[in-house]
Amino acid sequence: MKIRQLTHEEFEASTSLDEYAFQFTLPQEERVKAKERFRPEQVWGAFDDSGALLAHYTWLPFQVFLQGKAVPMGGIAGVATWPENRRQGLVAHLLKQALEGMRKEGQVLSFLHPFKVPFYRRFGWEVFCECKKYRIPAAQFPSWPAVSVKRGKAELKQLNTLYNRFASAYNGALIRNEEWWERTVLGHGNQCAVYYTDKGEAEGYLLYRIADRTLLIGEFVYSGEEARRGLWSFISNHDSMVTHAEMNRVPSDDYLPYLLDDPRISQEVHPYFMARIVDMEAFMAKYRFAPAAACSFHLSLTDQQAPWNQGLWKITVNEDGTPKTERIGDGQKRANVHTDIGTLTAVLLGYRTVEEMSACGKMSGNPEIRRFLGAAVPGAQTMLFDFF
Repeated sequence: MKIRQLTHEEFEASTSLDEYAFQFTLPQEERVKAKERFRPEQVWGAFDDSGALLAHYTWLPFQVFLQGKAVPMGGIAGVATWPENRRQGLVAHLLKQALEGMRKEGQVLSFLHPFKVPFYRRFGWEVFCECKKYRIPAAQFPSWPAVSVKRGKAELKQLNTLYNRFASAYNGALIRNEEWWERTVLGHGNQCAVYYTDKGEAEGYLLYRIADRTLLIGEFVYSGEEARRGLWSFISNHDSMVTHAEMNRVPSDDYLPYLLDDPRISQEVHPYFMARIVDMEAFMAKYRFAPAAACSFHLSLTDQQAPWNQGLWKITVNEDGTPKTERIGDGQKRANVHTDIGTLTAVLLGYRTVEEMSACGKMSGNPEIRRFLGAAVPGAQTMLFDFF
């Protein structure tokens, strides 16, 4: 078996595998467009000795917000194997190759959307965010004062500024470039509405479409409560056109139902994307703990897929929250805290807490050190609006 990047000539082989694995058929017109967008350097495949494609995945270079700053992230998508080639360890080899490549490229995190969570947990990825879904009857739309909302095509720069202001408060939110906005976010027949203050300043936007008397809200971004209420005033003006509004991929810390006169609406919460730290040392160089008294401890980290992470780490947290991280071997007796790479990722991104992971047995060790670590990890929320 050989693992390598695909070539332009292998577009059909790659697309045929995707169609079979994900059970869709690409119409000819869409096939032509897909071939024009095809970037073979981003698709890695496992090939047999005759050159036949056995399995593949797409490796997407992204940046995401971490503590309000941009960090490199490697996105994994389109993992697929022909059925006759399954259970031969092909995906395991591809994922290991991906981690090695991401480490070389300085991508300290990796995200993916799992077809099965247990499968990817075996390779160190862990759920790091969840999203809510609301279904709100028109009769329960809020009655907030009418404001200035303009519908139509908005300036991409303006939308991106509003999005970054909103998304930078969440760990894991994608940093979007122009191509991503135009191809992925603004497509799908979405309309746009932008909220403006009395001074004419844009403070929020809404991406939506109407189908079958339902207003489908794909993205709801606002800079403050005034903007949130303004956008909902615009939505409420559709009460004669629609019977419901549906909001998807709502951040898990959203509390809109509490603001409604009747908060008894349909709400669902779904685990969404998975993440893992690719390179412990490089990640910690970009991470900041909460400023507190200086402390040093030894962390025993399990990561069977990335041997450069596996073992005993000495972590020194300075008073200003900056960590110094040193891998010192495989000794277990000196460890104050024991955990695995997936659990550590979920904790440091803010999706789970040290206390929660200790209570369920995912983190163990010296209680005093764990209490320090729990206090040192800054409180944070995670979110991802996007899909890949």
